[in-house]
Amino acid sequence: MTERRELQVSDRLDHAGHEAVGRLIARAEAVDGVAALNEQALLALASDDASQVRHVLGREGDELVGYVHVDLSPGAEGAAAESVVDPDHRRRGWGGALLRRAVEEAAPYPVLVWSHGDHPGAARLARRLGFARVRDLWQLRRDLRDPLPEVSLPAGVTLRAFRPGQDEAAWLELNARAFAHHPEQGGVDATDLAMRTGSEWFDPAGFFLAEREGRLVGFHWTKVHAGDPPVGEVYVVGVDPDAQGGGLGRALTLAGLHHLRDRGLTEVLLYVEADNAPARRVYERLGFRHVGTDTRYRHPGHPT
Repeated sequence: MTERRELQVSDRLDHAGHEAVGRLIARAEAVDGVAALNEQALLALASDDASQVRHVLGREGDELVGYVHVDLSPGAEGAAAESVVDPDHRRRGWGGALLRRAVEEAAPYPVLVWSHGDHPGAARLARRLGFARVRDLWQLRRDLRDPLPEVSLPAGVTLRAFRPGQDEAAWLELNARAFAHHPEQGGVDATDLAMRTGSEWFDPAGFFLAEREGRLVGFHWTKVHAGDPPVGEVYVVGVDPDAQGGGLGRALTLAGLHHLRDRGLTEVLLYVEADNAPARRVYERLGFRHVGTDTRYRHPGHPT
């Protein structure tokens, strides 16, 4: 007997729905070895903001076999979607059905979706559905057991840790200046910051702020991913445009790497735009190597 197949759309998940999506994400990540959904989608999923999100669930009978998270607060490029299909139910048309419904839900806006790990099957599906490849994000990794250069700060610059409840406004202003042209990081607001600093992984001791004459000029926010063993991350490094070119970015990066190594971590990762050759060179000189690629695809959207 053939199981009933259906797509369900909701602006809010109940407890059972959250549990089912969580199990689906865990199964996919265990098989694929890469994230099923990006951090922004996971944060929004946890906050369950009904005004911003559509949850598209693919079911066979009572079993959840696919999920698409559609962010209906489109940025300059369009609405963002993240999709996952259970490994045991792939090649059955679920990927296409879920993404087509995501495009419908986001209409008339364009839709952007990440392929984590740049899987060839995802590339074929994207072409078939009319998505164009628009962006590549490289994952780089480094062994922290290899020697690290010492930290050498530019003249007049000091480092200190982020102070929750005191530094948020100044950091948001600096981040907006440092990432004015970045499609995601430049749009981080107070709500986004609060969600991240409220996460279990947040550690203010690993969030370094650089000051010159009492003014913030740069930062390095590190992150530790739980696991066996845990892995550190150069979560984000930002430098005020007026302070660039003096070695501050390298110094901030090294400060974070020393911190992660001193915590006993043996490996660190980071993400960098594939077309950002200057940044890639900086990281390669610090011993990072390219280990994987996330690819973003864009659908032009449907008119209303």
